[in-house]
Amino acid sequence: MARLHVVTGKGGTGKTTVAAAMALALAEEGKRVLLCEVEGRQGLAQLFDVPPLPYVERRIAHGPGGGEVFALAVDAEAALLEYLDMYYHLGRAGKALEKVGAIDFVTTIAPGLRDVLLTGKVYEATRRKAHGKLAYDAVVLDAPPTGRIAPFLNVNHEVAGLAKVGPIRNQADAIMGMLRSDVTRIHLVTLLEEMPVQETLDAVEQLEALDLRIGSIVVNMVRNSPLDDDALALAVKEKLPAAELSKGLKAAGITIGDDLVETLAAEAHDHAVRVGLERENRDRIDALGKKVTELGLQLDGIDQGSLLDLAEEFRA
Repeated sequence: MARLHVVTGKGGTGKTTVAAAMALALAEEGKRVLLCEVEGRQGLAQLFDVPPLPYVERRIAHGPGGGEVFALAVDAEAALLEYLDMYYHLGRAGKALEKVGAIDFVTTIAPGLRDVLLTGKVYEATRRKAHGKLAYDAVVLDAPPTGRIAPFLNVNHEVAGLAKVGPIRNQADAIMGMLRSDVTRIHLVTLLEEMPVQETLDAVEQLEALDLRIGSIVVNMVRNSPLDDDALALAVKEKLPAAELSKGLKAAGITIGDDLVETLAAEAHDHAVRVGLERENRDRIDALGKKVTELGLQLDGIDQGSLLDLAEEFRA
């Protein structure tokens, strides 16, 4: 059963919101879930309306049935200090390196090492045990966007030029082993628009080429059309009967005018065209043959209540 859920998606698709809703959905009936971010944006703190997250696991929400969601903002510099202390017992010497800027210099000239450090902390949290059992029932990672997800997760390749042997190489091998195992699933968030869908298709191809396992495609912000297929077909052809539109407006208590009927017909046409494009993009997603999860558009924006609603959609 998967315990590490990696969530990625093109910017603007609601990736962080989906990761948070997924964590809440997993945190049910007493389960403990860790929700991690690695991009330094403090998106989780903003989403849950809490102070900026430190490099410490902190409870930020309760799930249904008594579960708990903890959050962690993984910082590459803090992770490197932790790594140096764990493997080389540098202690205060590591702090001295931080003061002179050596850590920032190292992670800048070796971005592959930075990704190993970030994924390494998630790796450790997924495997950690407390009192003889796993510390967390599941870990959800709000990962980098689809354009960067393949190199971010392909830590073996990223460290190939840095270390052939030694602790760094061993760490990368262990992380890669977990990412390719049954423990991990990668979920891709998209909208029914051309660019996000294309990035999703490209990312699936890249990830599967690395032997990484896709969990589901999450179609976010889904809007259901109030028009049936017959009405949509007429609207596309701009043949919606004006008499029927006038009748509907009158029934709604709206003052009728020819200009209003024309405006409504034009909006119906634009709506029908958009629905057609969305259906074409959904067909492209379905052609992947992956599990697809739909999450509805939250008309009033995202707050604690809407996050719980999205979590319930995941659980259903």
